[in-house]
Order: sequence, then structure tokens, then C-alpha cells
Amino acid sequence: MAINVQTSDQTARITMTGRFDFQVHRDFKDAYAQLIDNTAVREIEVEMSKVDYLDSSALGMLMLLNERSKAANKAVSLLNTSGVVSQVLEVANFSKIFNIKNSV
Repeated sequence: MAINVQTSDQTARITMTGRFDFQVHRDFKDAYAQLIDNTAVREIEVEMSKVDYLDSSALGMLMLLNERSKAANKAVSLLNTSGVVSQVLEVANFSKIFNIKNSV
């Protein structure tokens, strides 16, 4: 999996490609930790259009991101989920926890 972080104004975007599973937990944590510590960032977006798989550990990582972001008064959005990823998030009721934005 490739993880890329971009910051623009008060919004940071974590873009991921490939499988989102336990193998990337350290890289994912490193990516969002710097954003939580950055006082200029008010919103963190997780771009998921190129994620083709996620497992329960990925759901846990997203939950940790959400908890730590809330503690730092930052919003989190999941962007462009589709296919299996969208189905897993729906079954886990993540739409009740996260703002999920899908472009049409």
C-alpha cells in the first residue's frame, strides 16, 4: 500500500492505494500523527478511491484516527469509497461515525 499526505490550507488529505490492512498500521499512524500535531490542520480527509481491500484492523485504525482527531478538535471525512470497501464500511455502520463523501 502507498500512503501519501498533502496539506492545503486547513485541510489535510491522506491518499491510500491498495490493501488497507494490518501491514500498514505503522505507516498509517505515522501519516495521521503528524496531522493531529499540526495546529494549522482543522480537517483530515482520507481518500479511499484506490483502496481495493480493507479488514477489521483497518476499521480499528480508522476508529483510532477518529478518536485522536476528536480529542484535537479536528474533523475526519472518508472520501470516495466504493465496491467492497464501501460495503464493509456500511456493514460496520461507519456512516454513523464518519462523514463519508462520495463524488458522483
